[in-house]
Amino acid sequence: MGKELKITLRRAQGNTEQGRSITKEMTISEVAQKYPKTIFVFIDYGLHCIGCSLAQDETIEQAAKAHQLDLTKFLKDLNKAVDKK
Repeated sequence: MGKELKITLRRAQGNTEQGRSITKEMTISEVAQKYPKTIFVFIDYGLHCIGCSLAQDETIEQAAKAHQLDLTKFLKDLNKAVDKK
């Protein structure tokens, strides 16, 4: 399979270059709506306002900074939740 086809397939599956579905640029509400399994991860990390107005515009990166979370680990755990069957 050619490189261009592999990249196209990854994009079609909603994955980024790193093979992840959720990125730091996505909003909390976008992630929670698209991937309901992640709600438990947000709660485990102390982010209980998934449905509040801030969640509409706050990105994963902004939430991690505001709550002093390790962004890399947070993203890893969110994506792990999405991958669970």
